[in-house]
Amino acid sequence: MVSVLDTSQDAPERASSNGPEKDSEAQKPSKSPATSNSKKNMPEKSAVQNSENISGAELKKRAKAEKAAKRAQIKQEQQATPSHASKGNKSENNKGRTQKDSIPPSAQQPPENKQHKSNDFLSKPSQEPLQLRPGQQHGPTPELEPKKETQKLAFLGHLYGVPRRTSISGAGKDVHPSILALGIQMSNYVICGSNARCVSTLLVFKKVIDAYTTPLGTSLPRHLTLHLSAQIDYLVSCRPLSISMGNAIRWLKLAISTIDPDTPEDQAKSHLCSAIDTFIHERITVAGQAIASSASSRIQDGDIILTFAKSSIVERTLAEAYHQGKNFQVVVVDSGPLFEGRNLVSALSSLGLATEYAPIHALAHAIQDATKVFLGAHAMMSNGRLYSRIGTALVAMMAKDLDIPVIVLCESVKFTDKVALDSIATNELAPSHELGYHRGASDKDDEEGDWRSATNLVGLNLMYDLTPTEYIHMVITEYGDLPPSSVPVVQRLSTNT
Repeated sequence: MVSVLDTSQDAPERASSNGPEKDSEAQKPSKSPATSNSKKNMPEKSAVQNSENISGAELKKRAKAEKAAKRAQIKQEQQATPSHASKGNKSENNKGRTQKDSIPPSAQQPPENKQHKSNDFLSKPSQEPLQLRPGQQHGPTPELEPKKETQKLAFLGHLYGVPRRTSISGAGKDVHPSILALGIQMSNYVICGSNARCVSTLLVFKKVIDAYTTPLGTSLPRHLTLHLSAQIDYLVSCRPLSISMGNAIRWLKLAISTIDPDTPEDQAKSHLCSAIDTFIHERITVAGQAIASSASSRIQDGDIILTFAKSSIVERTLAEAYHQGKNFQVVVVDSGPLFEGRNLVSALSSLGLATEYAPIHALAHAIQDATKVFLGAHAMMSNGRLYSRIGTALVAMMAKDLDIPVIVLCESVKFTDKVALDSIATNELAPSHELGYHRGASDKDDEEGDWRSATNLVGLNLMYDLTPTEYIHMVITEYGDLPPSSVPVVQRLSTNT
């Protein structure tokens, strides 16, 4: 115990005796960095003392100059990044090779190809073009001029919708095959004209109703309207509905909704098909006969009747007047891009009726000898204005200037409660490439004279225009001869029956 106490007492003495020696040894190496730091800080202190003598404006100038120099240096570094990156990658590859040589063969791993590809891409950023697939080697260049069809006019932006469907690809599985064919025919103007489109739509709806089967858990009045909505949506994607088509579809949906849900399916479908036949017979066929007989009575011997484009009811009126033995002439004014008047000229000339054909730009000469103007209608608006093929308003205005009576022939199925003040708010916009189509011209001539090659030119192919009420002398319907102001009355009578 005594020896232990002696050693514990001697330990701090030894530590104290050895402490100053170790501290002195530890302080010796610390002198050199302190002295070196003091020497290095001498010029900094002098620089600070000199900066105190410089004014604040000069310090701002120096700071701006330093910022500009830093920005220039950063730009140079950004421009030199590809070359530096390639050099850095090469040096890394060399380092990797030396390290690979030092590593034993059993621990070596094959190099990755991704890093070599990235290095080649950095070293050659834009010298070699990208390799194309075999199907793209003979294709067009990636930089193409925008098509003229994509250019749009701002004030007609509400008329630009989904482009017309020109094929049956992408159609829904619920669309009937007859609807598919009808939509393509309307889109390609194979079926053209308000009455023809309305009758064709109703006849195709008969086929849809015959092939319809009510699913379990539903009733025919509820589910058939949904089934027809899919067919109507497809037709709208091919071409917008006409006013007569819209009125006929509303009537058909109303007829479906009035069917008793307890009625057997076969009986309900036969009732709808017979109702469609009655609608076509009364609202279009018989109405057209009444209008033709009333309008033909206004044609006298020696008259020169001027008409525009082609209207089925005008054609029937002229044919009936000719069969009555009246001696008169017809002048057909026509315009592109559809040139419907050519079909009217061929139909009337085949009957033996004296017919002349004139383009729209010769209207001032063709209308000089006319005694009456007969015009067809796409629709009659509630404010008494005529909505018809574009160019109709020009013919009516010219006739009004020469005091020639303008007579409109229109069935009540084309009347609408809509009000239109101009042909911009409501219209149909056809594809602009139809404006450059010339019948009888070769494809080579079409390509050479294509207007779409012109710069800063947008094609506008409006289908209809609006004729003011003051240009119209009379409207002949199946309800009689009426002034344009009586259109709302006829529209109410036709919808209530």
